[in-house]
Amino acid sequence: MTMHRIYLGLGSNIGESRNNIETALMLLEKKINIIKKSSFYETEPVGFKDQPWFLNIVLEGQTELNPFELLEFTQSIEKDMKRIKTIINGPRNIDVDILIYDNLKIETENLNIPHPRMQERNFVMVPLFEIAPKMVIDNKSIKEIVENLKGEEIRKVNK
Repeated sequence: MTMHRIYLGLGSNIGESRNNIETALMLLEKKINIIKKSSFYETEPVGFKDQPWFLNIVLEGQTELNPFELLEFTQSIEKDMKRIKTIINGPRNIDVDILIYDNLKIETENLNIPHPRMQERNFVMVPLFEIAPKMVIDNKSIKEIVENLKGEEIRKVNK
């Protein structure tokens, strides 16, 4: 089987956020070989502001799953962890987003790769830059994207 390089973003702002992310990472390892993990970052909520700050990380991994199987797998983890979707950009105990899958571009009703808003999100681009500083997205260096980001406040969490 072919291994595919993927980048996932994980976030949580309900309950024990660090434990929620660690649990999701353990579950992801059933079908993903995790190569690198970013530091943890605390980030101001986007959109709906009246909620706790998020804890976020980005990981680089390899998987044999195709993009749609990967989406099903990540959603099954959210479901197993009892994620409840209340409002758009609202609080959640776990969020697992597919950011990048090889160099594929996919646009369907349920799946968009690369993640359509990731270049506007500090909580994605800053940790992604930490683990993949030479990455190029849409013909722009990730360094250039990060240097031009506006938006939510973000701070690295010391272990």
